Amino acid sequence: MDKTLIVTNDFPPRPGGIQAFLHNMALRLDPDRVVVYASTWKRGAEGAAATAAFDAEQPFTVVRDRTTMLLPTPRVTRRATELLRAHGCSSVWFGAAAPLGLMGPALREAGARRLVATTHGHEAAWAQLPASRQLLRRIGEGTDTLTYLGEYTRSRIAAALTPAAARRMVQLPPGVDEKTFRPDSGGDEVRARLRLTERPVVVCVSRLVPRKGQDTLILAMPAILAEQPDAVLLIVGGGPYEDDLRKLAARTGVADSVRFTGPVPWSELPAHYGAGDVFAMPCRTRRGGLDVEGLGIVYLEASATGLPVVAGDSGGAPDAVLDGETGWVVRGGEPGDAAERISALLGDAELRRRMGERGRAWVEEKWRWDLLAERLRELL
Repeated sequence: MDKTLIVTNDFPPRPGGIQAFLHNMALRLDPDRVVVYASTWKRGAEGAAATAAFDAEQPFTVVRDRTTMLLPTPRVTRRATELLRAHGCSSVWFGAAAPLGLMGPALREAGARRLVATTHGHEAAWAQLPASRQLLRRIGEGTDTLTYLGEYTRSRIAAALTPAAARRMVQLPPGVDEKTFRPDSGGDEVRARLRLTERPVVVCVSRLVPRKGQDTLILAMPAILAEQPDAVLLIVGGGPYEDDLRKLAARTGVADSVRFTGPVPWSELPAHYGAGDVFAMPCRTRRGGLDVEGLGIVYLEASATGLPVVAGDSGGAPDAVLDGETGWVVRGGEPGDAAERISALLGDAELRRRMGERGRAWVEEKWRWDLLAERLRELL
């Protein structure tokens, strides 16, 4: 692999799925051949201390820009070209194609031989708007390869590119650490701590935002409780939608059967998945297609943990489920659909076991980090 400059606005300790994706990939590359150029997470002493502590633990070089939002401005482009030359990098990986991939021609002129840009859900939204669609087309022309998460995002993004750029697209989804997310991840301890040991548990691990569908699960709970009176919905994560969700649970009359954990450290997430009997996140597309699920790595983490999954039909979420084998895809925003599938799973231990085992095997076959990191090395 050529020595690579990773240019990204999304990198830990800033939390998020893209951040975890890039960090996990970077950790699996040769640390002597990686330099990361990233934004600063938070301003102020606390944010600076957390960022410095994180960067010091990394096996590769991390260079932070002073801004909290890395954009392809002339100043940032100059800094990126300086880093490329100073560290002897000949490849560039843009952690998110839009908008940082617009720096591609300048980095090419500075000596980069390979330019790879990764797309996520938001580039699929860019492809739908005339102005951003043109910028995405420029990014496709200015890089060697655009990567995509799954068929949904590929088809939307490819429509905005030139035919030549569309043919150069390569799939590169995030992976799953199957050694961390596994059936014996410590779920029994979480259930015991939350006093859920004898109760059927539906778990949802995600940021609390409207697209993810936690509200749909709360609205589905009366029908689920009619079939499984002791069932509980365990909502893991934090976010701006939490107050609304708590109020919805109270209005729906299911507050006693809904538990909110708040934000959970990454190290404890595997055990929280393992506390469930069924994983459910019936995500939906919002804002006319501009707010869409790119893939939904949580479904794969749940599968690796041995759980059957119930997913929404937003964007690329169905790409993370073998419908009818590892779980089911339901219409996002439809409590009745979610309730029917969840109730069926809670009532059938053999079905849960079969779908959970199939999901675990699928992750091991296709979604392991080592397999996907090798694909990235080849691209670079």
